[in-house]
Amino acid sequence: MNQVKRGLVWLSRIHRCRGFGIQSPTDYSFVRYVINEHWPYYAYDQFGDDDWLRNKLGRLYLRLANFVQPAEMLADEYRQYWQAGCKRTKFHSKINKVELARVDIDDADALEALIEKCDKHSVVVVEGIWRNWDYWHRIEQDARTSVTFDLYYCGIIFFDKSRYKHNYKINF
Repeated sequence: MNQVKRGLVWLSRIHRCRGFGIQSPTDYSFVRYVINEHWPYYAYDQFGDDDWLRNKLGRLYLRLANFVQPAEMLADEYRQYWQAGCKRTKFHSKINKVELARVDIDDADALEALIEKCDKHSVVVVEGIWRNWDYWHRIEQDARTSVTFDLYYCGIIFFDKSRYKHNYKINF
């Protein structure tokens, strides 16, 4: 994605940064202290020279792992970031219950399989939502999801039905 488009996306979401307008204290805290945390984390220095998007998402994934503290996850190419956020996490090729997982928007079968294994404590990250807005909006409207965060580059899904259903657009 070129810098002009990236800048336009950021400007179009400027009024949605740092949790402005979010009424739920839980959701506000998540946006403020996980998604848009600007303090340097202890592990940021250990990561290599990835491209800007991989680095941006990787740092988010570190903060998510630190927030969720999953016991086990599916192994993927962001493993070093997940592991930096939660040292106790074990990585497997298959899991029976989702605590925290990442899937690409183009892999609908894998996403559906993950959603079937989710409970009220699960968090799923869907990467590349900008490539398939129709599918992302269907996920937002799905009765199994409760709170979703659209960060343009990825989406974050919560499944806790005790929370009011809400779809947030966040400037990330």
